[in-house]
Amino acid sequence: MHPTVPQSVRRRSILLALVLEATAGLAIAPETRATEAAARGPLTIDALWRIQRLGDPAISPDGAWAVVPVTDYDVKEDKGKTDLWLIPTAGGAARRLTTHDARDAAPAWSPDGKWILFESKRGDDDESQIYVIPVEGGEGRGVTSVPTGAASAKWFPDSKRIAFVSWVWPDVDSWEKQGLRLKEREDAKLTAKTWNKPIVRWWDHWVEDREPHLYSVSIDATEPQPVTLGTGRCLSRQEPGRDSFDISPDGAEVAFTADVDSTGVDPDFDVFVVAAGGGPARNVSAETTADESVPLYSPDGRWLAFGRQTIRGFYADRVRLVLHERVTRQNRVATEAWDRSVAGLVWTPDGRALYGAIDDAGNQRVWRIDVPSGKAAPVTKDHSFSGLALARDGRTLVALRQSFLEPPSLVRVDLASGRATKLSTFNDELLASVDLGTYESVTYQGAKGEPVQMWVNYPPGFDRSKRWPVYLLLHGGPHNGITDSFHWRWNAQVFSGWGYVTAWHNFHGSSGFGQTFTDSINPEQSELPYEDTILAAKWLAAQPWIDAARLTAGGGSFGGYLASVLLGREHPFQALVAHAAVYNWYTQYGADYGAFQRRHGEFWENPAVFAKSSPHYGAKHFATPTLVVHGELDYRVPLNHGIELFQTLQNRGVRSRLVYYPNENHWVLKPNNSIHWYGEVRAWIEEFAVPGPR
Repeated sequence: MHPTVPQSVRRRSILLALVLEATAGLAIAPETRATEAAARGPLTIDALWRIQRLGDPAISPDGAWAVVPVTDYDVKEDKGKTDLWLIPTAGGAARRLTTHDARDAAPAWSPDGKWILFESKRGDDDESQIYVIPVEGGEGRGVTSVPTGAASAKWFPDSKRIAFVSWVWPDVDSWEKQGLRLKEREDAKLTAKTWNKPIVRWWDHWVEDREPHLYSVSIDATEPQPVTLGTGRCLSRQEPGRDSFDISPDGAEVAFTADVDSTGVDPDFDVFVVAAGGGPARNVSAETTADESVPLYSPDGRWLAFGRQTIRGFYADRVRLVLHERVTRQNRVATEAWDRSVAGLVWTPDGRALYGAIDDAGNQRVWRIDVPSGKAAPVTKDHSFSGLALARDGRTLVALRQSFLEPPSLVRVDLASGRATKLSTFNDELLASVDLGTYESVTYQGAKGEPVQMWVNYPPGFDRSKRWPVYLLLHGGPHNGITDSFHWRWNAQVFSGWGYVTAWHNFHGSSGFGQTFTDSINPEQSELPYEDTILAAKWLAAQPWIDAARLTAGGGSFGGYLASVLLGREHPFQALVAHAAVYNWYTQYGADYGAFQRRHGEFWENPAVFAKSSPHYGAKHFATPTLVVHGELDYRVPLNHGIELFQTLQNRGVRSRLVYYPNENHWVLKPNNSIHWYGEVRAWIEEFAVPGPR
């Protein structure tokens, strides 16, 4: 603690310093944005918001170039600007392709290599639209101008047409009338909304009576034509995107996923196919009652691949690769024997294999999956890869690589050796002035005597001869394992830069360690993660370089839930941070997915599980100082949870603080709010566990 400085004064000082640091740093011109002091310092919140953020790349058909969206944030304006950059895959200087003030994102290369499409909202656009730009450069040209907006675009194989998603009223038969209804809704004095079934809201927005449908349009900007509108099915009303559909290699057919549940409380997504010009849709995966996802045609047209789960209502069930043979209309599960979930798949040009970005034991590795045997083999070993894009030569694969010490960077992956060659240099100069510290993976004995993997991040200048405080991070999900990745919202290097050993354990329930491990915490989700957390703290406290009297912990979502569980049970932490915490299992029925039927029963069917697992039942034991954080727009874990937790702590006389963000959702994403969030967390844990070595 800092007994000579009042806590309120110290907190204001930290927050003011962070804001001044960030705004001062971001005021400099872009060409000098990476100039730092000669001495290397820890990763600050200023530097974190000065790092340029790369989105998923697209690769030219010949493999010579990659196009990547790059976002640069301006703290003063509290927003980011995204431009497209071309980068040669053989190495060399990047070239900016777009320079518009609008956000230019989601690029895709035309099959003939002449055009790049992207999404943007320019000029008089009221909603995001689809644009194309010649590869040589020039000005982007609008392809769509639909009043309901256009997104998630893909090319047809002829490079003359584009498919996109738009949210429309299915009973309105023209774009003009769609626009008129939008205007009527905007101008109406009546603001009431009604629903007859879920979903009512999702993530951070209310779900209205429009439906997401596929359309096709010529790049000559003719009127878009419906693809799925007449099928009686629509794309997911939750999160439709590019993964929701695919186009056959001959351009004659479109595959898409749609929910076949009519009740709104028991989702079941299947894969359908429909003629590209519209017509009746055929279900190609009706034999199961759990979700299928991400249809993907093989380049030779023989197969339609997609992912399949077998446990209905369990989002973390293992995703198997299914191959639908289009001629025989037969499905075969290719990866039933492989205890990993397929994700981020791209076909090889010969249709004999797919590459995927696979969640695997604390890393997201590139794997190759042979077809049709389903045998899988790793390509990369360390760190995490995403956004795979493979050229027609079958050899040039680009991806984003990241680790705890490297923000997403564009790389070319050698498919024989797994070696990755870095292609992008956007952040090199800035990071050269930053000491990110070091990190390692350790394994300790967790609940049930089983091994649990944990990441341990050490502060810059870490000295093992001294004793350091700990900030133990509690990840969300719960079935989202922490991989070797660069985290923007919970950055372990920023925390470590304050003078803490920062650890992140993949407790029971985490993904990437096999399905038995993932499913082991259900239905009593509080038990094994709690045990693993206590055992992680014991492992850390037993190290000679840890000060066991200065342990803190914090997490968001399920991590906030776990912090709330700790509050009501015995634990060694001097302070806790509970961000977007699921505090009350009963009121979680107000969540965006709250109406969905629970796999292990509802509270009226299985009251013992709810009574054991809901943290609010432990309130009489609450005694640990706790920082509670919540956003108004959080519909995944609604705001009432944070208020309930804070007010219960206050009722109990426990030192606590509520931080509320009226314009944030489950995550704190806006630059100035993020700066404030890091400052609040820092001030809180510093009050109860003084940073730095002793």
